Amino acid sequence: MPAYRFQAAHPSGKFEKGILDADSARQARAMIRDRGLTPLEVEALENRQAVGGSIAIGGRLRDTDLSLCTRQLASLLSARLPLERALNAVVEQAESARVRERFAAVRSDVVGGQTLSQAMAKFPRDFPDTYRALIGAGEQSGDLATVMAKLADYVESRTALVSKVKMAFTYPAIVTFVALAVIVALLTYVVPQVVGVFNQTRQKLPMLTVMLIEVSSFVRVYGWVVLAAAVAGVVAFRYSLRAPTARLAFHQRLLRLPMFGRLIRGVNTARFASTLSILTGSGVPLIRAMEAGSATLGNDALKANVLDALARVREGVPLARALGAGKQFPPMLIHMIASGEATGELPEMLERAAQTMSQEVERRTLTMTTLLEPILILIMGAIVLMIVLAVLLPIIEINQLVK
Repeated sequence: MPAYRFQAAHPSGKFEKGILDADSARQARAMIRDRGLTPLEVEALENRQAVGGSIAIGGRLRDTDLSLCTRQLASLLSARLPLERALNAVVEQAESARVRERFAAVRSDVVGGQTLSQAMAKFPRDFPDTYRALIGAGEQSGDLATVMAKLADYVESRTALVSKVKMAFTYPAIVTFVALAVIVALLTYVVPQVVGVFNQTRQKLPMLTVMLIEVSSFVRVYGWVVLAAAVAGVVAFRYSLRAPTARLAFHQRLLRLPMFGRLIRGVNTARFASTLSILTGSGVPLIRAMEAGSATLGNDALKANVLDALARVREGVPLARALGAGKQFPPMLIHMIASGEATGELPEMLERAAQTMSQEVERRTLTMTTLLEPILILIMGAIVLMIVLAVLLPIIEINQLVK
């Protein structure tokens, strides 16, 4: 039974939006009228097709929404609730219209005879390849509830790690923005007024003050030009990254950065190891798990390493040796994989490696932000101090002449 989005009017003049299941648009309108409403718009969710056969409805699901819904589904299925009723409960409890529409469309396809992974395949932006591969493995094994519980843990841990990294760099970003705004305000508003007073005295100004006047004049006259050039440079740079070779070269340079390179490598390694662990532990073949794991990598250099390793594994090379040949992933991950292959406990060793890398990422992030905050404050304070000195030095000289 397909799902329909509707907009209707109350007799009082208020509007109501929602989703309902009906065999046809005519039945949907009849159901709306039975509620005492006047249907204004009724549209089947399945009709909103996007490029490539996927469906685009109202933007992409947020990671927090996906995490919450996955946990709800896992809990409901663990309680022996049928899949259709579990999906219906998620739709009814959802506070976001995006969540209601996604899972209403998925529920409609499931009721129509499709599997859950097939229904979610229409929304590749909302349900990634790894997510759908794991659900498919649960459906094949007949233990979807257990797999959904593992998937909920995976989505929550991934979301938590990304959130911690983002929150750690939020404060330094705010400090930098505020400091730059203060400096620009001083150069464009305060300094010109003070310079006007100095020009009336016709005294010889200190070198620091002369330099400040030149910088202030440049910012006031060419500031917008510099800003426009910077924006144009960023746009051109992002456009150049569309070329695979340029993007690969840039991502390789990112991994070689002194501090941020190890952080980027750690985040991607933790995500890749966790994906492999949960997929191989759920019975997904290693080749399929590696293909899904490569899709979770945000760095093309690491992704190229995985794709090369994938070709080697197809030829019979062990996973540890295949991944280690590219020398992009940390040695710790390679050693853990080798131990897992030797002992037959590859999923457990991958999960342990993912936890270790996640802890290392959190530790490095905390260390970087702890060092970055005072460094930023010192740099911005030094700049402001130079501006203040450049303004005060002529005033001090005038006072000495008066005495």
